[in-house]
Amino acid sequence: MAEHNDLGKWGEEYAMNYLRDHGYIILEHDWRYGKSKSDIDIICKTEDQTMVVFVEVKTRSHHEIANPEDAVNRRKIYHLGRAADNYVKFNHVTELLRFDIITIVGCKGGKVEINHMIDAFNPLLL
Repeated sequence: MAEHNDLGKWGEEYAMNYLRDHGYIILEHDWRYGKSKSDIDIICKTEDQTMVVFVEVKTRSHHEIANPEDAVNRRKIYHLGRAADNYVKFNHVTELLRFDIITIVGCKGGKVEINHMIDAFNPLLL
């Protein structure tokens, strides 16, 4: 597996631990519907279980020219919205929905910066 894939998987695990530590209930990880390009890194519920949160995780080993969240562009938001729509229909979700971004800068065994952007975007507003 390529080094960036290892970093991405580590980042998603780190993000799931962060979310659990903050009271979120993890429902799915790397959820994909069919063979589509649309996948969701983490699907969880808030601690009070009133909201389903779709989380996109962006991990970088160090600060680059662009911020990690800048990789969540219009095309990515469109695909996340489609995947979330399929998840909602497939699982008969009735709770409120939210889209978050978690950025992680660092690496395993080193200093790690995490930023949780709550309600970061709405795919319906594209």
